[in-house]
Amino acid sequence: MKKIKKTNAARILDDLKIQYELKTYPVDEEHLDAVHVAKEVGMPPEQVFKTLCVRGDKTGVLFAVIPGNGELDLKALARASGNKSCEMVHLKEVLPLTGYIRGGCSPLGAKKEYPVFMDETCRLFDRIAISAGMRGMQILAGPEDLVRATRATVVLLTM
Repeated sequence: MKKIKKTNAARILDDLKIQYELKTYPVDEEHLDAVHVAKEVGMPPEQVFKTLCVRGDKTGVLFAVIPGNGELDLKALARASGNKSCEMVHLKEVLPLTGYIRGGCSPLGAKKEYPVFMDETCRLFDRIAISAGMRGMQILAGPEDLVRATRATVVLLTM
């Protein structure tokens, strides 16, 4: 059996002694969305959380972690993060800001530690999936453990 190479996100969870599972899946460059990833890892889309890179007008860059089938409510994120407005970071900026590419952005282990805001629906599940920091790999862990690891603020972020 081939050993899975750990990502920075996984090493952070190791350092915090948080239990998790790494789940790999085949990458389809045409379908990098979280709903497709959910099918690949055998979980419902509302349990596979995507990490969005967002910029607040006052606080700068932050991460919004929402269910794979959800749509980010930018106004709710702005209120929760102390901004007047928030907007998605342009795709070409994501790699230089975070060190991650589209389809592999994780709230753990980015180039810089940005504030994380996680949708409160994470608490509906025993385990959720987030990106492990690369395409083709997800971290499955308890939501409270991931909230602690990312120092996330938990709030309703989806419409």
